Order: sequence, then C-alpha cells, then structure tokens
Amino acid sequence: MTHTNLFAPFTVLAAYVAAALTFTTPQDTKPATDPAAPTSTAATFTVDDTHSMSLFRVEHMGAGKFWGRFNEVSGTAQYVPNTSLAMNVTIQTASVDSGNKKLDGHLKSPDFFNAVEFPTMTFLSTSAKALGTGRFDVTGDLTMHGITKSVTVPVQCSAISVMGGTSRSGFEATFEIKRSDFGVSYGVEKGAIGDETRVIVSLECIDRSTVPTHKE
Repeated sequence: MTHTNLFAPFTVLAAYVAAALTFTTPQDTKPATDPAAPTSTAATFTVDDTHSMSLFRVEHMGAGKFWGRFNEVSGTAQYVPNTSLAMNVTIQTASVDSGNKKLDGHLKSPDFFNAVEFPTMTFLSTSAKALGTGRFDVTGDLTMHGITKSVTVPVQCSAISVMGGTSRSGFEATFEIKRSDFGVSYGVEKGAIGDETRVIVSLECIDRSTVPTHKE
C-alpha cells in the first residue's frame, strides 16, 4: 500500500522560500564613506591672499571710529573639523591701506607700524580649544612692532566647501588689543587716537592637495 506524504508540498514550498531568502538577504558590505565627514587627519589649508584680509579699527579724536586694512596676508591653517586647529599667519605691514595715500605713508612710518624696520606682523598658534560648531579659542604668539605677546582669540570656521574638486575653508577672528602693549602708542597720551584696537582677520584658504592638475 502506497502512503502519500501529506507534508511534501509544504516541504517544497519551504525550500523555495529559503532559497529566495538566500538571494535577497543583504551580504556583508561596508557603508559608503561620507566625503564630508570629519577625519582624524588634519588638512593643511593655505591662505588665498586674493580673498583674505585683516582689518583694524581705532577711535579718532574721541569721536569717530577709523578703519584701515592690510591687503597682504599669507599663512596656513591645519584643521580637523570641530576637533583641532593650528594657525600660522603673516601680514605685510607695508600693505596697510587707509584709502588715503598721505595717511598710508604716516601709518608706515616709525610713529605707527614702522614698516621698514618691522616688515611683518605674525601670529603663530600654540594651542586651541574646540568649542563646537566650528568655533575655537586659539592661543598663540602675536608679534607686532618687534614685540611678542601671548593672546587668545576666538576663531570661527565659517564653512568648508568643495567646488571644481578644490577644497576651501573660511576662518574669521575678531578680537581687541591695546596697541601700546606692542610699542605703538602715537596719539594715545593726548587721547587723539584710541589705544584699544579692534582687529578682524578674515581668511579664505585652499587645500592645495585637492587642486586638480590639468594635463596639457
């Protein structure tokens, strides 16, 4: 007598289901890397002098706020987003620009920046404290007029962008110093020109390693 296996159809169905699951179950794969994600390796950005500058502001004759700028800024920034920042910035004092040639000549003289004897101002960071959202308190040596002092300045990384394959970063610092601390005291005693000086350094920097090379 032949016995019919009543469970045979279910056994076949189970086999088909198992086979289907074998082909549809994802295999072990590595997730795609987010190119914008922070890494532990610092990128070195070089200051783009065409799109960078330093501004300063002092009180004049107890009334107005006088602005001037330096047009020639160079340097580097080593940056890990929201983690670490090291900066080395140089300003050419002879590039001071007030919008008035006669005043520029006076600002370059020994009364002020003495551009012949002290052709550069520099800032070299020694440490940085990450505050989140691209903000840092950066401590470093500020050298001006032949005098070096340690200062701490707030620095904001405004953005990192990639356009045309080139990675760029923006940094801006706004802080105040007493110019007399650096031996620039002309006009302070009589109150003609303020001592407290606001400084703004605005930098656009390029990661040179990302600049595309064009074959001829």
